[in-house]
Amino acid sequence: IPKRDWSSDVCSSDLKEDLPTKPYARPDDLTRIEGIGPKISGVLQSAGITTYQELAEAGVDRLQTILSDAALPLADPTTWPEQARLAAAGQWGELETLQETLKGGRRA
Repeated sequence: IPKRDWSSDVCSSDLKEDLPTKPYARPDDLTRIEGIGPKISGVLQSAGITTYQELAEAGVDRLQTILSDAALPLADPTTWPEQARLAAAGQWGELETLQETLKGGRRA
């Protein structure tokens, strides 16, 4: 029985087309952001926002659209990018100080 040469069936360029274009980043715990619970965290992750940096870069309008599309229009993402910038920078003390002034993610 002749052996088949499988190397000619798939070339490396074919494989690269299926790879994600965005580099893999370990997801952050978005529930550390005041106003984001497990449900909203899941919605954000489904929308491609999985890290503090991505949340920091997301505009409030985009976040409101994501929440509205998920039938969560009452959540207020106004402070989430600001909180996420602090978390992404590892400024946990500053984040905690900010969060002490918030209620449900909103400025009290």
